[in-house]
Amino acid sequence: MSVEENGARAWLALENGLVVEGRSVGANGEVSGDLVFNTAMTGYQEILTDPSYAGQGVLMTYPLIGNYGIADEDMESSRCWAEAFVMKELSTIASNHRCTETLGEWLKRHGVVAIDGVDTRRLTKAIREEGSLRFVLSTEDRDPVSLVAKAKGAPSTDGRDLASVVT
Repeated sequence: MSVEENGARAWLALENGLVVEGRSVGANGEVSGDLVFNTAMTGYQEILTDPSYAGQGVLMTYPLIGNYGIADEDMESSRCWAEAFVMKELSTIASNHRCTETLGEWLKRHGVVAIDGVDTRRLTKAIREEGSLRFVLSTEDRDPVSLVAKAKGAPSTDGRDLASVVT
């Protein structure tokens, strides 16, 4: 389903000025932090619930995410630690016999702002060339200038005591 067909939009802005529009596939809202990428083909549930991603938005480089759904026994911790989730395409079908819900349902239930329908290669290239970049992901603010300003003002994980937050 395209962004136009769904109607739910989200905007991702990076501190370097890049702004992309996609489809909102998680909770509504606005979140920020450092954007990092992950190259795993599977394990999105473990990545989202891994405390090492606290304060970060996770960009998945594999093009289709969510195809096996969510299985409660695969949680790394009791909650989602990633600030946001960015994908090329979210699968609407959960095919694993152990799954209890789709990834999209889980993201909404856990209040995770997420986006798909964006050029993850372009975003990954920016991170590879510039290092982790501060971001803002919003379903509320549509103004590119405002979004970039928010991304520039977002707290970085550098120097933050996140260990005390996740333990």
